Amino acid sequence: MTGAGTTGRRTHDLAVVGAGILGLAHALAAARRGLRVVVIDRDTRANGASIRNFGLVVVTGQKPGEDRARAERSRDIWLGIAPEAGIDIEHRGTILAARRPEAMDLLAAFMREGDAAGCRLLGRAELGSLQPGIEAGAMAGGLYSPHEVRVNSRLALPRLAAHLARVHGVEFRYGTTVTAIAPPLIETGAGPIRATKVVVCPGDDLSGLYAGRIAARGVTRCKLQMMRLAAPGFRLRAGVLSDLSLLRYGGFASLRQAGALRQRLEGEQPQMLANGVHVIVVQDADGSLVVGDSHHYGPTPDPFGSDEVDRMILAEFAAVFGPRPIPVTERWTGTYSVADGSAFRDAPEHDVLLVMVTSGTGASTGFAIGEETVAELFE
Repeated sequence: MTGAGTTGRRTHDLAVVGAGILGLAHALAAARRGLRVVVIDRDTRANGASIRNFGLVVVTGQKPGEDRARAERSRDIWLGIAPEAGIDIEHRGTILAARRPEAMDLLAAFMREGDAAGCRLLGRAELGSLQPGIEAGAMAGGLYSPHEVRVNSRLALPRLAAHLARVHGVEFRYGTTVTAIAPPLIETGAGPIRATKVVVCPGDDLSGLYAGRIAARGVTRCKLQMMRLAAPGFRLRAGVLSDLSLLRYGGFASLRQAGALRQRLEGEQPQMLANGVHVIVVQDADGSLVVGDSHHYGPTPDPFGSDEVDRMILAEFAAVFGPRPIPVTERWTGTYSVADGSAFRDAPEHDVLLVMVTSGTGASTGFAIGEETVAELFE
């Protein structure tokens, strides 16, 4: 990586503003075309939504059509780049543990009507055999999908950036704030940077570059809460989700049978629904579990975690894995952009594209979006 003093001396083919997963996805797509790329970020390291998540690349359950296709393509890119960049695939697949017969009915409908190739329904016994630790006797059954991959986002993002710099010659300008864009000049607090074309990936910054264009899309922010639990004494063979999760993924929620599940959850877990709680559980190499999350919306969410919300998340975890005395070793909040639609591209000026994922699916769809954007700019 080069210092800020050389920023004005070279014209890049592409400048990417934002070094989260979406920005790195665009850098990778451009670098693979042999383009000269610079990535600019106001932070000195990855610190936003891209590292405050599960690192689970979700395919099954994505809304049919474009979202599903993007997730499949992004998953394939993850599988290709991971060994090159020294990124471990922690585990593969997902298990949807159905606690209620209404959830099982929805999974059965998905097998009949959804994009369920390669998935299989699980009875109680098969669920317990597939994933030790689940309270299979308290479940109605489940569904297994082989299509997902899971990375540790905190490690994956810096390793991907290092790989882009080392192998593809991508330049990184961390700690650098972009103040104005008029290709081929990008004005920054550290001096000008030259690039023929620019992609802006602002994450959840709604008041910076092109704030008016972002506001016109109705973008707001979603705050989430997550936790790390100590190693539980069993290994996950896949990411684990439960009933509440089914209502948050378009591939399931769009089916008619989702109505019956929602009605029952509104009667039994209204506070969890009101706080956007659902449970995803993934595992790191050290055995610790990453568990979450919740959803609260607003243009400026407060930065404070709620103990009540954490207790809801842990209660749903206990409903799936049984009441286990597992210590919480870490808690955090995060925010990401959200709007109608899963993502958008906008052209605020010539040779500039503004790109945002507005559904919390950057890890799942970002690589495919990066390829699409670079193709649009350079083809």
